[in-house]
Amino acid sequence: MSTEGDGRDETRAARRERERRPSRRDPVKPERPQPSFSSRSDRRAHEAGRGEHHTRGSRRRQRDERRASFRRKAAIAGGVVVALTASLGIGVALHLDDNISRVDIAAGSTQRPDDVDGALNILVIGSDTREGLGTKEYGVGTAEGGPRSDTNLLVHISADRKSTYVVSIPRDSMTKAPTDCADPTSTVANGEVRRWNDNFNQGGPACTVKTLEGLTGIYVDHVAVIDFSGFQSMVDGLGGVEVCLPEAVDDEDAQISLEAGRQRLTGKEALGYVRMRKTLGDGSDLQRIKRQQAFMASMAQEATKTSLLLRPDRLYKFLDAATKSMTADDLGLTKMMSIASSLKGLGTDEIVFVTVPTEPYAADVNRVQWREEAADELWAAVRDDSDLPGAEPKKKVKERALTVAPSDITVSVVNDTAATGLGTQEAEALQVQGFTASVADVAPTSDARGVVVRHAKGDTESARTVAAAYPGAKLVVDRTLTTGNVQVVLGMGAETASEVPNREGDEPLPSATVTAPPAPTAVESRTADEDICG
Repeated sequence: MSTEGDGRDETRAARRERERRPSRRDPVKPERPQPSFSSRSDRRAHEAGRGEHHTRGSRRRQRDERRASFRRKAAIAGGVVVALTASLGIGVALHLDDNISRVDIAAGSTQRPDDVDGALNILVIGSDTREGLGTKEYGVGTAEGGPRSDTNLLVHISADRKSTYVVSIPRDSMTKAPTDCADPTSTVANGEVRRWNDNFNQGGPACTVKTLEGLTGIYVDHVAVIDFSGFQSMVDGLGGVEVCLPEAVDDEDAQISLEAGRQRLTGKEALGYVRMRKTLGDGSDLQRIKRQQAFMASMAQEATKTSLLLRPDRLYKFLDAATKSMTADDLGLTKMMSIASSLKGLGTDEIVFVTVPTEPYAADVNRVQWREEAADELWAAVRDDSDLPGAEPKKKVKERALTVAPSDITVSVVNDTAATGLGTQEAEALQVQGFTASVADVAPTSDARGVVVRHAKGDTESARTVAAAYPGAKLVVDRTLTTGNVQVVLGMGAETASEVPNREGDEPLPSATVTAPPAPTAVESRTADEDICG
């Protein structure tokens, strides 16, 4: 072996040794021990950053990186969605608007009622035309030779968007109506008496609007007419709607056969359910209206439960079905969505269904007429955008403490109803609480409504103590009364006495066995949040 060769070998060996030695400038970093894994799942968890070998800091860094990546992807996806919505949304809106047939609801009217700022009144008419059903199961036409208004709903949306009334107008109502709706000089005042749904048959939506406005003084902002086919498709668009039947039904005319109890109906089944009359209840249109109101409440619950506005596919299907079979004034998709948006904070408990109060029509037992005083009260609430008759005030005011003791008050009870024994019963209910009470010898007039507490001028505190036994009672000054003497007038719809907060004694109130007859202005109602089987 040559010396030269050995030197070269030593030099290479020395170089390798030097490269392996740590530099003073580069301190030795201890090698992190490699974790051992007892299974493949542990190794996968470690690689994903979830294993126990990862420190809290490393897991946080990995989480932040994943979130940042997600935000970047979301931003990109969001941009794509916005671009697609901008390009396709206009086309969809135009398509849905083009689906709607248009009508002039002011035709034949020269003088219309004043419009209440902010409030909305939308007349929804269910037409019984059979077009578009694809079947002759329900017949091919009507006896009058044209469509009739099978269902009539006035939807009142309050100006503050905190409540909605849906008023059902019985189709068999006999009311005054313009003789010729197309003639501006023909009005309700100089018109004739006819059945409500004949207005639609003779003059379409404009005639129905003209009649309603002439009778009630309520301005109708919009009209939407939905036919059988549209109703059926809308129910299907929601994926069906739940109903509750007290008994099984088999109605050949309505083309429906259902079991008793809670069940989900398809569009075709739902159409039969809301139309059937002969095989459920007393067969009247009023009974059917109650069933229709329960169904509409269930539809409202379904739309809320399925988050319809958050599902573009379902929303489109629903709107496409609705608009294809709709006739309206200038109510288009943009306005509909604007109205829906303004109601986003409205709960189903604030949607109230009521029916125009009626009584039998003397000339025809198969027809009804509006109970004048009660109907006027209802229409006034809609016209003035106020609470429904008999409804509790929306805002409850905290009452001040009572300052006059019952034993310092003499009460005279007037029974202004035909309910025998009501005055005596109420006087006794006041006596056990410390009042000096007796029944006044006054003949009933039946003019009073609810409970009226009459008191001397300046003696409001005594009246407040008495009125505490009848929440909602009206206080009225009576200059014939003296301080400490209060008169309680019990009218139709009066509630029986309850305990006052500052009552004296502990003897229980006597059981109420007599009740006042209901007030003629009271309206039956239900809210959209009520259980359909309730």
